Amino acid sequence: MATDWRPTASIETLRQRARLLAAVRAFFAERGVLEVETPVLGHGGSTDVHLASLSLEATTPAGRERLWLQTSPEFHMKRLLAAGSGPIFQLARSFRDGEVGSRHNIEFTMLEWYRPGFSLDELIEETVALIHQVLGSALGGEAGPLRRRRYRELFREGLGLDPFSVDLAELRRLAGERGGLDMRDAERDGCLDLLMSLAIEPTLGHEGVDVVVDYPASQAALARRHRDPEDGEWVASRFEVYLAGLELANGYDELTEADEQRARFAEDNAVRRRLGLPAVDVDRRLLAALEHGMPAGSGVALGIDRLIQLALGKTSVAEVMAFATPRC
Repeated sequence: MATDWRPTASIETLRQRARLLAAVRAFFAERGVLEVETPVLGHGGSTDVHLASLSLEATTPAGRERLWLQTSPEFHMKRLLAAGSGPIFQLARSFRDGEVGSRHNIEFTMLEWYRPGFSLDELIEETVALIHQVLGSALGGEAGPLRRRRYRELFREGLGLDPFSVDLAELRRLAGERGGLDMRDAERDGCLDLLMSLAIEPTLGHEGVDVVVDYPASQAALARRHRDPEDGEWVASRFEVYLAGLELANGYDELTEADEQRARFAEDNAVRRRLGLPAVDVDRRLLAALEHGMPAGSGVALGIDRLIQLALGKTSVAEVMAFATPRC
């Protein structure tokens, strides 16, 4: 008799998951952050070269249109910020093609929140406080101390190279050796991402919560950029949070300039064409919202399934989801 109808998480795990989601909502309620719901479908997708957006055709009042399943709720939430929502959060269904494994699922839950007026440091502190609260609700303990780690220093310590100045040919050689792949035509960021995932990420977050800052400016995505005080190199005003070798969260000092965002979308699609990847429709309504004016502040996306996986001591995200992708 077939058993693939059964859930991938036990019923008791789903009860524990519900309690942890209630703790997340209580965390934001205490801070006066409004919970919102936005569509999972939009007229624009993520142009990020490292993400694969899913799309579909639907009949709308305008006729047959291509719509995109969100890789995160960011674009719609920023439109709410521009409309004057104030601080907001969402537990949102998100979709990324091809992402299946112990840490990934094509469909997953993203916790995303935005804090107008918050500095990046303030948001880092709040993100770590949330992680402590969720782990405390499950384990009765905390995740350990917070350490800030500079992207550049991690590469120097772990690989003996400066990721901003190392020759591309040398970077390709090292990435190819570490990954067992042909990286002769790889882009610089592709090499850095491979080395980060294979050599550096597994070492992070074992003595507390590690927060990595000052990523290369080319990896700013929807974040602002600032000068590295070491030598004036442009770096991204963003952070990522790691615990037990897992990336949990990705936060930005949010870009609010419409022209700069439009240029970045165009640059992403140009790189996509160069790599033979499909172009992605740009979200023109997000650009219109930025032109109207979005308040300065910071925002962060956190993979709630991964955090629950850690909190409950599970080995994969499938074990904390009712029906992971193979059984959906």
